[in-house]
Amino acid sequence: MNWYDLARGLHILAVIAWMAGLLYLPRLYAYHTETAPAGSAFDAHFLGWEAKLLGTIMGPAMVLAWILGLALIWLNSQTRGLEFLLQPWMLVKLAGVIFLTVWHGFLAHSHRAFVAGQRRRSAKFWRATNELPFLAAIVMVLAVTLEFGIGR
Repeated sequence: MNWYDLARGLHILAVIAWMAGLLYLPRLYAYHTETAPAGSAFDAHFLGWEAKLLGTIMGPAMVLAWILGLALIWLNSQTRGLEFLLQPWMLVKLAGVIFLTVWHGFLAHSHRAFVAGQRRRSAKFWRATNELPFLAAIVMVLAVTLEFGIGR
């Protein structure tokens, strides 16, 4: 069995699930902010939907993406050494992973504010930031597929 290809395929699937949540949750927050006053029955529905998305899909997918990504680094290091981690394309990829992880944390923190009945951001804010994970993904995917950098 080719463990690298298996890990890569599973990593891609985990990232797809994580990205789906990262793209959908801000849209839920925009609708929540616009249509569901704190304490209303509709507010409770949104809180449930958001909690399920965070806890059932996004959290596990992020953890799997991280575990499988680290496994890919380890498997890659067996043939390439660890020098590839310093290549510009990999540094861009790792910066993107950090951004997505921080963004995930921001979204989770924002959910806690919704639970507390606070609407700290406007629906306009949530719509404006909704595509940030996709923009990061574009840069990350091109970095990994092109492996741009020194000596290429």
